[in-house]
Amino acid sequence: MKNRQAAVIFILVTVLLDILAMGLIIPVLPKLILDFLGGQMTDAANWNGWFALVFALMQFFFSPVLGVLSDRFGRRPVILLSNLGLGLDYVVMALAPTIGWLFPASPPRVFQPRWLTSRTLPRKKNAPARSA
Repeated sequence: MKNRQAAVIFILVTVLLDILAMGLIIPVLPKLILDFLGGQMTDAANWNGWFALVFALMQFFFSPVLGVLSDRFGRRPVILLSNLGLGLDYVVMALAPTIGWLFPASPPRVFQPRWLTSRTLPRKKNAPARSA
């Protein structure tokens, strides 16, 4: 029971970090891009669109990769490494001197495995719990 409680706390902390990260990046990124481009709103809107496209494509392609990694190494190490990558992403974004630094900084954000947090039950019990 104690192990189960620790797992639930770990998952809740991971979800909290993910929500905080998205809550910070959604309002900050457009203003950051606008500042980098010297206030050119049209170009900033285009850059925001490119960031959204890259984020969606990387989610699409790397979600199965994270699934394979979590099956092979376990969910906890994959989530811990992805949280580390997310933290490094925000450090690079905070220190980025030009807009060119933001693109290489954004892919680690994709490796935040949102879907892994829903798999807290063992495999044998997972299917009946989801069918309810």
